[in-house]
Amino acid sequence: MKTTIIGLISGFLGAAAVQAEEFSQALQQALSGHPEVNAAKNQLLSREQEVQRAKAGYLPTVDVALGIGRENTKSPTTGQNEVNLTREEASVSARQLIFDGFATRSEVRRQEARTDSASHSLTTSQELIALRASEVYLALMTQVDLMKLAEASLQEHKSIYDQMVLRNRSGVGSGADLDQIAARLALANSNVVVADANLKDAVTNYYRVMGAMPDMSALAMPANQESLPSTIDEATSIALENHPTLKTANADIDATIAQHAAAKSAFYPDVRLEADQNWNEDIGGVVGEDERGVIAIRARYNLYRGGADKARRKQTSYLMEEAKDVRNNTRRQVVEGLRLSWTAFESVSAQLQFLQQHVDSAEATKKAYIEQFNIGRRTLLDLLNTENEVVDAKRNLIRAESNKKLAELRVYNSMGMLLPKLGVDL
Repeated sequence: MKTTIIGLISGFLGAAAVQAEEFSQALQQALSGHPEVNAAKNQLLSREQEVQRAKAGYLPTVDVALGIGRENTKSPTTGQNEVNLTREEASVSARQLIFDGFATRSEVRRQEARTDSASHSLTTSQELIALRASEVYLALMTQVDLMKLAEASLQEHKSIYDQMVLRNRSGVGSGADLDQIAARLALANSNVVVADANLKDAVTNYYRVMGAMPDMSALAMPANQESLPSTIDEATSIALENHPTLKTANADIDATIAQHAAAKSAFYPDVRLEADQNWNEDIGGVVGEDERGVIAIRARYNLYRGGADKARRKQTSYLMEEAKDVRNNTRRQVVEGLRLSWTAFESVSAQLQFLQQHVDSAEATKKAYIEQFNIGRRTLLDLLNTENEVVDAKRNLIRAESNKKLAELRVYNSMGMLLPKLGVDL
């Protein structure tokens, strides 16, 4: 029934390679290859190209056109006679922006803000993946400890069972006591089976998030890089200044402000330097070459577009207010998440000392009961009950220690500082 940890892992997913010798290295691997992180990176790269595309508006455009075909002309030039000629044409045109109502500048600023938003979204994705990785890592460590505890409890029950068999054979023990320890031994075996299944599930969850099998010999969380802030108000200030989701919301506001400014450009004239050079032959019913070159500054100004420009300006103003509302709601969510994580951390920290006291007292009771049982002052039921209490106390302590560490990491995640806390360099 007893299953070794190494055998369990190799038997569970024998085809997978064992990687990630320590948590920070495993996390770095998970972040570099995780689909959600890669999607966020590609979105950032896409936004960077949008910035370059917007900046192209400052540069000139050059077009070349060539054409040949039959032209039928009847005009005063031809004396109202129909003339059929093979028309040949070639042209080069260049356009350089001089003034467009700041539309290009606003578009560049909008795309830069959207790039900042994508950058902060990437950080958010990395933080969330790091938190999930921490959860599965801690869960795996917890299940390993619970497995060891279940196996140790099984050995305790086997030892008591062997002792009761000897007593029964010598006529000192009773058949009822032997039946009782046999029942508890069966339950201890069942607990090992359950712990074994839970450990396998923890390995599966680890593989799903990390993308690699764990190295069971190197399970240890990294040492603390820094301590938590002393007060929740200090932590809240850090979160409001540093949280990537809030930075994303602020960047989205900047993007809508630039979009609103771009909408105003329709109320200004568009001024450009234009140069055209044409080489034509046999056009307009006239045989011969026709070459023309023009360099001019041209201004275009729309007088009426059915109110579309005014509606667009109002629309962008509403979008700007919407982005601010989203930012304000994000602030509330950030503060809420931080306070919940902080409360959980304080609560489990306060529990730990009492849970440790429970373990110490239960073990002391168990030791005393063993001595009293050996001299006939305690029954087998007393001994088995105190053994169960020790196991339950240790199980609660193991889970509480894991919960405390996870609550601490959630506080750092709520402040937007989980990656530096875990020592991950991206």
